[in-house]
Amino acid sequence: MELEDLVSPEGVIAHLKVTSKKQALQELSARAAALTGLSERTVFETLLERERLGSTGVGQGIAIPHGKLTELTRLYGLFARLETPIGFESVDDQPVDLVFLLLAPETAGADHLKALARISRLLRNPAVVEKLRASDDPAALFAILTEPVATHAA
Repeated sequence: MELEDLVSPEGVIAHLKVTSKKQALQELSARAAALTGLSERTVFETLLERERLGSTGVGQGIAIPHGKLTELTRLYGLFARLETPIGFESVDDQPVDLVFLLLAPETAGADHLKALARISRLLRNPAVVEKLRASDDPAALFAILTEPVATHAA
């Protein structure tokens, strides 16, 4: 599974101005609603429900909020580079500045997990993360997210 199957250029936000985790999830829910045709409230409530199970702040300034919605027919991804890092109750207690939102159909068991693993692998790559933090152009961010990454180190 490639990230270009999940995220479109319209799903990349280069300067998200938020001051809290809740506000970040609200803004991303609004963007996701526009892309998916779902209600913003439905998306937001799904993300909040998932966060109650444990923070999706995975550490090193990265969060991967995600949820499953019965109304979806395919996976959707959104990426946001936050203008200012925010508290996200991350596993390492570090503020978050890169957020990758993943929404999946209720029936997408293995595909949902594969997509989460793919996103996680990409965002654990220090070179990719450095490029994402250094760019503030949506097209460049999209290119970084979707460029093929070598799976074997030389």
